[in-house]
Amino acid sequence: MFRTKHLVAALVVATAAGGAFADITIGVNLSLTGPLSSLGLPQKASLALWPERIAGEKVHLVVLDDASDPGAATHNARRFVSERKADVLLGPSGVPQGIAVAQVATESQTVQLAFAPMPLPAGAQSWTFSLAQPVSLMSDAVARRMVADKVRTVGFLGWNEGYGEMWLKAFGASAKAAGLQIVATERFAPIDTAITAQALKVVAAKPDAVLIVGAGSAAAMPQINLLERGWKGPIYQTHGAASPDLVRVGGKHMNGTLLPAGPMLVAEQLPRDSAVKPVAQAYVDAFEKAHGERSRTQFGAHAWDALVLLQRAVPAALKKAKPGSPEFRRALRDALESEREIALAHGVVNYTLDDHNGFDQRGVVMLRIADGRFQLLP
Repeated sequence: MFRTKHLVAALVVATAAGGAFADITIGVNLSLTGPLSSLGLPQKASLALWPERIAGEKVHLVVLDDASDPGAATHNARRFVSERKADVLLGPSGVPQGIAVAQVATESQTVQLAFAPMPLPAGAQSWTFSLAQPVSLMSDAVARRMVADKVRTVGFLGWNEGYGEMWLKAFGASAKAAGLQIVATERFAPIDTAITAQALKVVAAKPDAVLIVGAGSAAAMPQINLLERGWKGPIYQTHGAASPDLVRVGGKHMNGTLLPAGPMLVAEQLPRDSAVKPVAQAYVDAFEKAHGERSRTQFGAHAWDALVLLQRAVPAALKKAKPGSPEFRRALRDALESEREIALAHGVVNYTLDDHNGFDQRGVVMLRIADGRFQLLP
């Protein structure tokens, strides 16, 4: 249940004074506390990099903490659309929370720019656009890399909630297509602090490699447990773990880990002709100027990508309606579905009526952790 202490002071990028009707009001759901706070905090920090206006219109960001709880995320979203008449919903940080808010977005016919990968319904009923690459895109990249690394059997060790479920389903399909066999499947909760039994079962199955599914700093714990239980083979993680927090918490235990990620995480290592590189580098430069070298996270970049999307879509929507109206929300949705080749820090998107994921292969790179740094693999 939503509690008052979880209410975060509104982050006002521009005050509502001077024509509130024309202001673009954006309700932001973030996990600023709870197990997903390592995702939500850099997202909030990235919002501070936004300009005061988009297409000449003042922007009013209102940020609430959902405490990593789907019920609180739903409560926040309903407040945004009923009390604030929000033009856009941003976030939430996690999958279960994002799915919950998507229902509110559909009911209120308000565009949601989701910061977590989610299964999205196709067609006119969907008002949610994903700013995180679809799990299937990342899963296929992991499976291809495993084949290249001569892996044939895999142990799956993942969260028992929405993100873990999506990866279990997606990797099952990717593994089958790539000729890989999953020989062990073990689950654990995001709040678990140890997984001794699950780690022992995975080790006992003697797979060629292990895939760990978790997010943020919490993805370090299962890998540490696995190594402490005698695992010596290769370990793969997911894009949810692609964060400096993983290395900070896991330390030397993370060396050698392979994982997919959005290209922003290694912006400097991208080829010069990459359409993503200029956008990704602009975000990295701005964020690390404010927060220090190597402070970037791919989670924070989703908030930057939301800005890039709105800078592209809002001018088109303003030709049809004013912010604060149902007509503007509809026009914004139409613009997102019709604009093409939108280069983000995490890839290039082409949303359509039937595809609100929008990413292609330009949205994924494979990385290796070496000496606490992420290295781009060919």
